[in-house]
Amino acid sequence: MTSIYEQLGGAPAMEKAVEIFYRKMLQDDRVAGFFEDVDMDRQAAKQTAFLTMVTGGPNSYTGRDMRAAHAHLVARGLTDLHFDVVIGHLGDTLAELGVPAELIKQVADVAESVRGDVLGR
Repeated sequence: MTSIYEQLGGAPAMEKAVEIFYRKMLQDDRVAGFFEDVDMDRQAAKQTAFLTMVTGGPNSYTGRDMRAAHAHLVARGLTDLHFDVVIGHLGDTLAELGVPAELIKQVADVAESVRGDVLGR
């Protein structure tokens, strides 16, 4: 069976998606503040590795687990609203890249599966 990663277009597609995704995030006042003082090149590389891993691509993600990685953001007020914004921008990004709705839903389901950990519950 072909992985979601392969169906999306592999490494070039992941890198393009992350670039567009963070452009959307940084332009959204609801979430942009969480990225102040963040090295966005490093952040984009971590996000690309994470998305690659969770969509069935080669696993080179070496970042912290979701709970530990986002604990400082929860302390700064990260909520379900912000998580919903992230999923929305991710879906919009994939749609912009021509990804079929069924694949976007699969990616959203993967993202949804880590909501509790990201929000520290």
